[in-house]
Amino acid sequence: MPTPYAYLRGEIVPLADAKIGVMTHAFNYGTAVFEGIRGNWNEEKQQTFLFRIREHFERLAQSAKILRFEMADSVDRLCDIAVELVDRSGYSEDIYLRPMVYLSGEVLGVRLHNVECDTLIFLSPFPAYLPEVARCHTSTWRRVNDTGIPPRAKVTGIYVNSALAKTEANLNGFDEAIMLNEDGHVSEGSGENIFMVRKGKLIAPTPADNILEGITAASVVELARKELGLEYVERQIDRSELYIADEVFMTGTAAHLTPVVEVDRRPVGTGQVGPITRSLSDLFYECIRGNSEKYQHWCTPARVPAVR
Repeated sequence: MPTPYAYLRGEIVPLADAKIGVMTHAFNYGTAVFEGIRGNWNEEKQQTFLFRIREHFERLAQSAKILRFEMADSVDRLCDIAVELVDRSGYSEDIYLRPMVYLSGEVLGVRLHNVECDTLIFLSPFPAYLPEVARCHTSTWRRVNDTGIPPRAKVTGIYVNSALAKTEANLNGFDEAIMLNEDGHVSEGSGENIFMVRKGKLIAPTPADNILEGITAASVVELARKELGLEYVERQIDRSELYIADEVFMTGTAAHLTPVVEVDRRPVGTGQVGPITRSLSDLFYECIRGNSEKYQHWCTPARVPAVR
C-alpha cells in the first residue's frame, strides 16, 4: 500500500506527522505561496513522470521573491526532494504535489516581515480536475488586480477570489468559471489559463490581463507553434468574442488541457471538441506521460520501476 510522505521543517516525514499549529501566520492571514506539480503515471513504463518540475520550483521562487520570503532550499534541492517524496510514497496512479513557502511563525499581526518562514511539500492522488469537456460560465466576480494581490504570484490568499468564482459557476450548473479583469476583458478560469482559436490562430489574454503566467500554457503554445505551425497571438479578448470563437480550451496543472464546448449557454463552434484542440490535447498527453522522445526533457522520472 502507498504511504504518503511530506517535507516539513527540513525533514521528510510521513504525511500523517506533517502538522502545523493553529497560530501559524499563513493559516491566519493567507501569507504563503505555492505550486502544483503533476506526477503522471505511465502504466506501460511503470513510472511516474513529474511535469516541468524545475519550471514550477523556479516560479515558486519568483512568487516568494514578490512577497519577500526567504527560501531556505535551492531549486535543485527542491527538485531532488520532490523526486524522493514520490519514490518513497509509492503511488501507481496520477498524483499532485503541493510545494509551499509560508510564514510559519506562530505570531499574530498582519505583515510579511519579521515572521519565520518555512518550506513544505506534500503529495496526494489527484484525478482529473475538470470533466473531459467543460461548460463554462462568465463569473460576476472579477479577477484580482496586480495592484491588489499580484496575480503572477501563486499566493494562497488570492484563491479566495477563485473559490468565489468556482462555487458560483458550479451552483449555476456549470463546470468552471471564466473570470474577467477589472477592465471587463477575459482573464482566466478559476484555476486555468484560457485560449481560443479563431480563423486558424491561437489567441490568449496577455500577462497584463492579470493572468497567472502558466507553465502548462507555455508548453501548449510551444506545441502549437512547433508541431502544428500555428500562429500565436496575445491580446485582449472580450467576453462576447468567446461566443463566436471556433474553439476554446483551458490549460493548467490540475486541468491539463480541457476543451470548452459551451460558454454562457452558447455552444463554442459546433459544440464539439475542435480539431486544433484535439490535436494539441493528443500531443500534450503524450508529452506529460513521458511518451514523447522530443519533449522528454519536460519530464522527470520519479518513481523507480520495481525489479521483476
